[in-house]
Amino acid sequence: MNINIIVAVAQNRAIGYRNQLLYSYHEDLQRFKSLTIGHTIIMGRKTYQSLPNGALPNRRNIVVTRQSIQIPNCDIAHSIQEALELCNNEDEVFIIGGAEIYRQTLPIANRLYLTLIKDTPNKADTYFPDYSQWKIVHQEEHDFFYFEELIPPKSMTSTSSPSSSDISGASRGNSTIGS
Repeated sequence: MNINIIVAVAQNRAIGYRNQLLYSYHEDLQRFKSLTIGHTIIMGRKTYQSLPNGALPNRRNIVVTRQSIQIPNCDIAHSIQEALELCNNEDEVFIIGGAEIYRQTLPIANRLYLTLIKDTPNKADTYFPDYSQWKIVHQEEHDFFYFEELIPPKSMTSTSSPSSSDISGASRGNSTIGS
């Protein structure tokens, strides 16, 4: 299974403020849709709650939460490991946020689809983890952002699915935020 992360980040790795995205560009939303449609998306509860219309259509939605809740049109998982186990027959899954879910999955991801905004916001309270060791394999420049595709450093890549020790170890990663 390929574990893909998709995210829009500012130059200081900011991704949100008060549970909302910092930027909204039509081209970025179209790219998100074209990449994720027909695939499973995994998100945290707060990311789900930030979606204006609930579960995203034409995708399997999995929400990771510690709470015992039911969410219409979504599968519930109580850990990243459980979410990935629900996807074990899938070729591609997309991690769509938020910050804690990104932090736990970056060490096990195969690809990062990044929209790098050519800006640093005045206000942000949520940041993407450090991805500076990842290698850009494709970059497309637009007026206000870059679309980038990155792969992990060789030491992180694996041809097999992540083990439970890989996933639990991910939670011990660097939690420093900011630039």
